[in-house]
Amino acid sequence: AGFKKNLNRATTSVMSKTGHMDRTTDREFEEEEKRAKQLEKKSERLHKEANSYAKALREMAGAQVRIATTLEQLHDESEPMPVHGVKYKEAVSRMEQQATDEDSAFRSTVLEPIGRYYAYFPEVNEAVRRRNKKLLDYDNARSKVRKLVERPSEDATKLPRAEHEANVSRDQYEAMNAQLTSELPKIIDTRVAYLDPSFEAMVKSQLSFAQDAHNTLEGLRQYFPPEPQGYELEQSSEGILQQMRELTICGLV
Repeated sequence: AGFKKNLNRATTSVMSKTGHMDRTTDREFEEEEKRAKQLEKKSERLHKEANSYAKALREMAGAQVRIATTLEQLHDESEPMPVHGVKYKEAVSRMEQQATDEDSAFRSTVLEPIGRYYAYFPEVNEAVRRRNKKLLDYDNARSKVRKLVERPSEDATKLPRAEHEANVSRDQYEAMNAQLTSELPKIIDTRVAYLDPSFEAMVKSQLSFAQDAHNTLEGLRQYFPPEPQGYELEQSSEGILQQMRELTICGLV
């Protein structure tokens, strides 16, 4: 019975799309369904981008620690890493821990709420699919009635039965269609009230991490001389490179 019903619906869908059967339309529902699908895509993208931000933050913190570790490995016992290098490694290690702490809070206040909101849409889509099945059943029943009216059957009971089935299908479709047409806008309108707290939490998380990072790195200022002008830094770098070029090894063929 289920297979037969699905087959009838598939046939009705094809005939409706090809113009061989009257198709019931509801512009108001179609507009709300379109808005819901757009919201679903945007929610999915929002969750993806928020997750990418959290991942980038972890990777940045990890990269800073790896830079400090590599710089430390460039020194040895004869020329140990100077104090500012040691302090930098300690600072970025603290920042990595700060990023880990922020990541946990970010997940609970941003990623998880957005994920729960996005995960609700499969239920909405399933309700729309059920509504569309009822629509196909109704169109199929209407088609049967129209054929019996145009070509009356010798069995006088066929038309009343078909009309009864069409009325039942119509009532089921219209009830579900009216419910979805009424509730889809409500689902769409909840987006601001639901997502606003997560957006606020995201901004506060960014601010907290940036402030902690600034305070941590600001403590290193005493270990570094005043920043040189651009041309001074370029001259200093060029001087060291020139010393390398003058080494004997650079003249070997």
